[in-house]
Amino acid sequence: MSRRQIANARALVTGASSGIGREIARELARRGAKVLVTARREERLTELVAELNAHQQDACALAGDITSAAFRAELLQHARDRFGGELDILVNNAGAGAIGAFSESSEETLRRIMELNFFAPVELIRAALPLLRAGTKPIIANVSSVLGHRAVPKKSAYCASKFALHGMSDALRAELAPQGIDVCLISPTTTRSEFFDVAEGDASKLPWLKIPGMSSAAVGRAAVKAIRAGRHEVILSPGGKLLVWADRLCPPIVNRLVGRLG
Repeated sequence: MSRRQIANARALVTGASSGIGREIARELARRGAKVLVTARREERLTELVAELNAHQQDACALAGDITSAAFRAELLQHARDRFGGELDILVNNAGAGAIGAFSESSEETLRRIMELNFFAPVELIRAALPLLRAGTKPIIANVSSVLGHRAVPKKSAYCASKFALHGMSDALRAELAPQGIDVCLISPTTTRSEFFDVAEGDASKLPWLKIPGMSSAAVGRAAVKAIRAGRHEVILSPGGKLLVWADRLCPPIVNRLVGRLG
């Protein structure tokens, strides 16, 4: 675990067109990082870069589909050119959700969620390793979810993707530590953002969404704080911590509880 300065750090943030990714990019830039942002919605990225540049913050963007190997290569070449072949912070935030019963879903949906939430960030990490090895106190920050610790009904594909990202993060943390690369797993709970507006399925039937969530800005600040501190893992709300610890201490009770709520 290594503390780091954010000022002048070179950072790449995926899924930065809205929500948590946008706020992480804002917070990094506010603290003096040089930020490259990416997402599919080019107009949103253009707005974000204009906002940051207007405050004399160093930001640029490249729009595209992070699930495309060709785009990932283009993105890292852009980072290489922009940052002189070095990368200090990689934030994997891009993701999507799907809501509904597993029996009513499809293989296509499962593969789409796994591709964006798991395979894309993992392959971006693999391709970015040469840049990270050349960086200063480099860190990979994977934005997961408390549902990557405890699964719930009606979000099976999403939970599976976040459990996979959790496992990969734990494995890479141990594997990359001798190379001086930190790995931080950031696990928000319900967040007030556009996430459920664009998720597949009907979010109104999920009971836990009635609980007020954290703002995207609060999650962004907490995520950057964890990156600065070199935390290995952070669960961002008291409710999320309670759920995870309850599941570890007495899983049968939590199984019954989430079964009834689901």
